[in-house]
Amino acid sequence: MIKVGEYNTLKVLREVDFGVYLDDGGNGILLPKRFVPAGLKTGDELTVFLYHDGEGRLIATTQQPKGILGDIVKLRAVSVTPQGAFLDNGLMKDLFVPKSQQFQGMIPNGEYLVKIYLDEQTGRLAATEKFDSSLGNDPLTVKELELVDLLVYRRTDIGYVVIINNKHTGVLHHNEIYRNIGVGDRFPGFIKKIYPDNKIDVAAGKPGYQRVEDESEKILRLLNENNGYLPYYDKSDPEEIYSFFGMSKKTFKMTIGNLYRQRKISLEKTGIKLV
Repeated sequence: MIKVGEYNTLKVLREVDFGVYLDDGGNGILLPKRFVPAGLKTGDELTVFLYHDGEGRLIATTQQPKGILGDIVKLRAVSVTPQGAFLDNGLMKDLFVPKSQQFQGMIPNGEYLVKIYLDEQTGRLAATEKFDSSLGNDPLTVKELELVDLLVYRRTDIGYVVIINNKHTGVLHHNEIYRNIGVGDRFPGFIKKIYPDNKIDVAAGKPGYQRVEDESEKILRLLNENNGYLPYYDKSDPEEIYSFFGMSKKTFKMTIGNLYRQRKISLEKTGIKLV
């Protein structure tokens, strides 16, 4: 069964002058010629994204949209009408947001956090700003230390509310933030703590020594690029460390300690040196 708004792997049914038709169990779905990979022939399989074009016809594309069905993404408004707004989702046809699915109205070039859904009446993809009811932490599908996808939702006094895997919400506290972030930013993270009421604290990056292993390679590379010496050590200012290495002072100290034990660096009075 084909799935609108998602990626589908389909077989080439037949070739025509203006593209190829892909097997959907019926007359086929057109993949326009501009998106047909060189050398594609009848019987080959191809992964495509399916959506409706401006005339309401189901069509295939090898373009990669910024978001697929069920995704929560930040998109830019390209035009606004009395009926709604159209957002750039990276495809030939823009994504429609009905007026009833907006909070305070949208303006051209504004950026908005929306969820992509399938309109029940038309069967077409649409988007909404009103997706709070689709988020919840009961039941949970994550556990502590699990790697997850984080999307910044809104700022609070204690940090940022983030959306976890497009399903749950959690808090990224200010003391876990080491770079400038804003609503709509997406980055990998992990579940730091789950409380008895299913509230979640998260952190960016990877937990514990998994994170150290990644940062070790970065420090060794930077040492090689700077003649084997860097003027940073455990007494350096946290902001200076983050500015140069892109990591917290805590992670930096863990990482250089790990490299020292492996005898890959030496700890000098005012910095670190490649062995």
